[in-house]
Amino acid sequence: MSYATQMEAARNGILTPQMAQILADEKIERNVLLERVAAGRIAIPANKHHPNLKAKGVGEGLSTKINVNLGVSEDCCNVELELDKVRTAIDLKTDAIMDLSTFGNTHAFRRRAVEISPVMIGTVPVYDAVVRYGKQVPGITVDDFFDTVALHAEDGVDFLTIHAGLNRTAVQRVRQSPRLTHVVSRGGSILLHWMEANEAENPFYEHFDRLLEICRTYDVTISLGDGLRPGCLHDATDAAQIQELIVLGELTQRAWQADVQVMIEGPGHVPLNEIIANMQLEKKLCHGAPFYVLGPIVTDVAPGYDHITSAIGGALAAAHGADFLCYVTPAEHLRLPDREDMKEGIMAARIAAHAADIAKGIPHAMDWDNAMSHARKELDWPRMLELAMDPEKARAYRESSKPMDENVCTMCGDLCAVKRSRQVLEGR
Repeated sequence: MSYATQMEAARNGILTPQMAQILADEKIERNVLLERVAAGRIAIPANKHHPNLKAKGVGEGLSTKINVNLGVSEDCCNVELELDKVRTAIDLKTDAIMDLSTFGNTHAFRRRAVEISPVMIGTVPVYDAVVRYGKQVPGITVDDFFDTVALHAEDGVDFLTIHAGLNRTAVQRVRQSPRLTHVVSRGGSILLHWMEANEAENPFYEHFDRLLEICRTYDVTISLGDGLRPGCLHDATDAAQIQELIVLGELTQRAWQADVQVMIEGPGHVPLNEIIANMQLEKKLCHGAPFYVLGPIVTDVAPGYDHITSAIGGALAAAHGADFLCYVTPAEHLRLPDREDMKEGIMAARIAAHAADIAKGIPHAMDWDNAMSHARKELDWPRMLELAMDPEKARAYRESSKPMDENVCTMCGDLCAVKRSRQVLEGR
């Protein structure tokens, strides 16, 4: 039997090659995977035009995935550098890459990124509509927006961020809200500008069925964007954010009726004590759809260290329901990330995701930690370095300060607690 999308296949009991890949990678039973994909609680972003994709699932009962943002901008338009970042991100074990390019030949860059990437690729077509047509935002037509969406789908993009929930009602909430930072989503601000200038409804909300038709044709997952995510702690969990989330829940059900997969994008800047409530709200209002969060960033005052502020929030968010973490780099709020910034962001997100997987009981998530603990007990340094999440960095630290006794490190030397307690308790 043929099928248009992963969701349609699951609803008909068909195990697709992409699902088989997930079964090989994750500790989940076949029937459970089929049930959750059919219900929309797991998404498998896998465009039919992305032939070298190694599919991964995002959602309930699966390991927490991470995403890397990159792409060229007007001030930093180095295509080869960004493609090198694509390759580096893959080497550093990202699960997804979002091309957020806003300048130059975005079409060529996007096609090359899809071509070289075995991990899923996401984009925000509304950015590209501005670049592609060279028009002022109010002059972009509805057809311009949808033609750009279709082009991205045809190019093999696996998931598209679409800010369809930022409708006229949500805009009114923004106007009535005492927000400090208004709209900080780039895609959200473009659509806000277009809607206000044209006195029109959000085209992706008004013509949502047209979007579904494109996504169903290519089996593209819609990542329903949080155009009204909070850009500072003061704005977190306000009426505008929740209004949009309610609309996203309604659109999710419409997408599922068309067998189109959905992820929900979430905040943003959120105080630590509000993160769990935000996760519960999304899962409730959006019917268990996979949740994809930026951060959340838990304080506004640490530019240069926002890979840390987001890892703190991301670990808590994922432990309580988030399924997909968008990395944040030390360059957040400051500049386009370079290769080293990207690495720091990836490692911080991977740490947060792994910590969350342990907390939410993903089967065998702690096996890696137990192996490291055994190597530490045995003072097996080669094994410890091999097991490190970043072996290169761990090895560099170890080699930069050599102890007299190779069994210990220069922090404790002969007072090494592991060495001493093993001698006392095990006689060795």
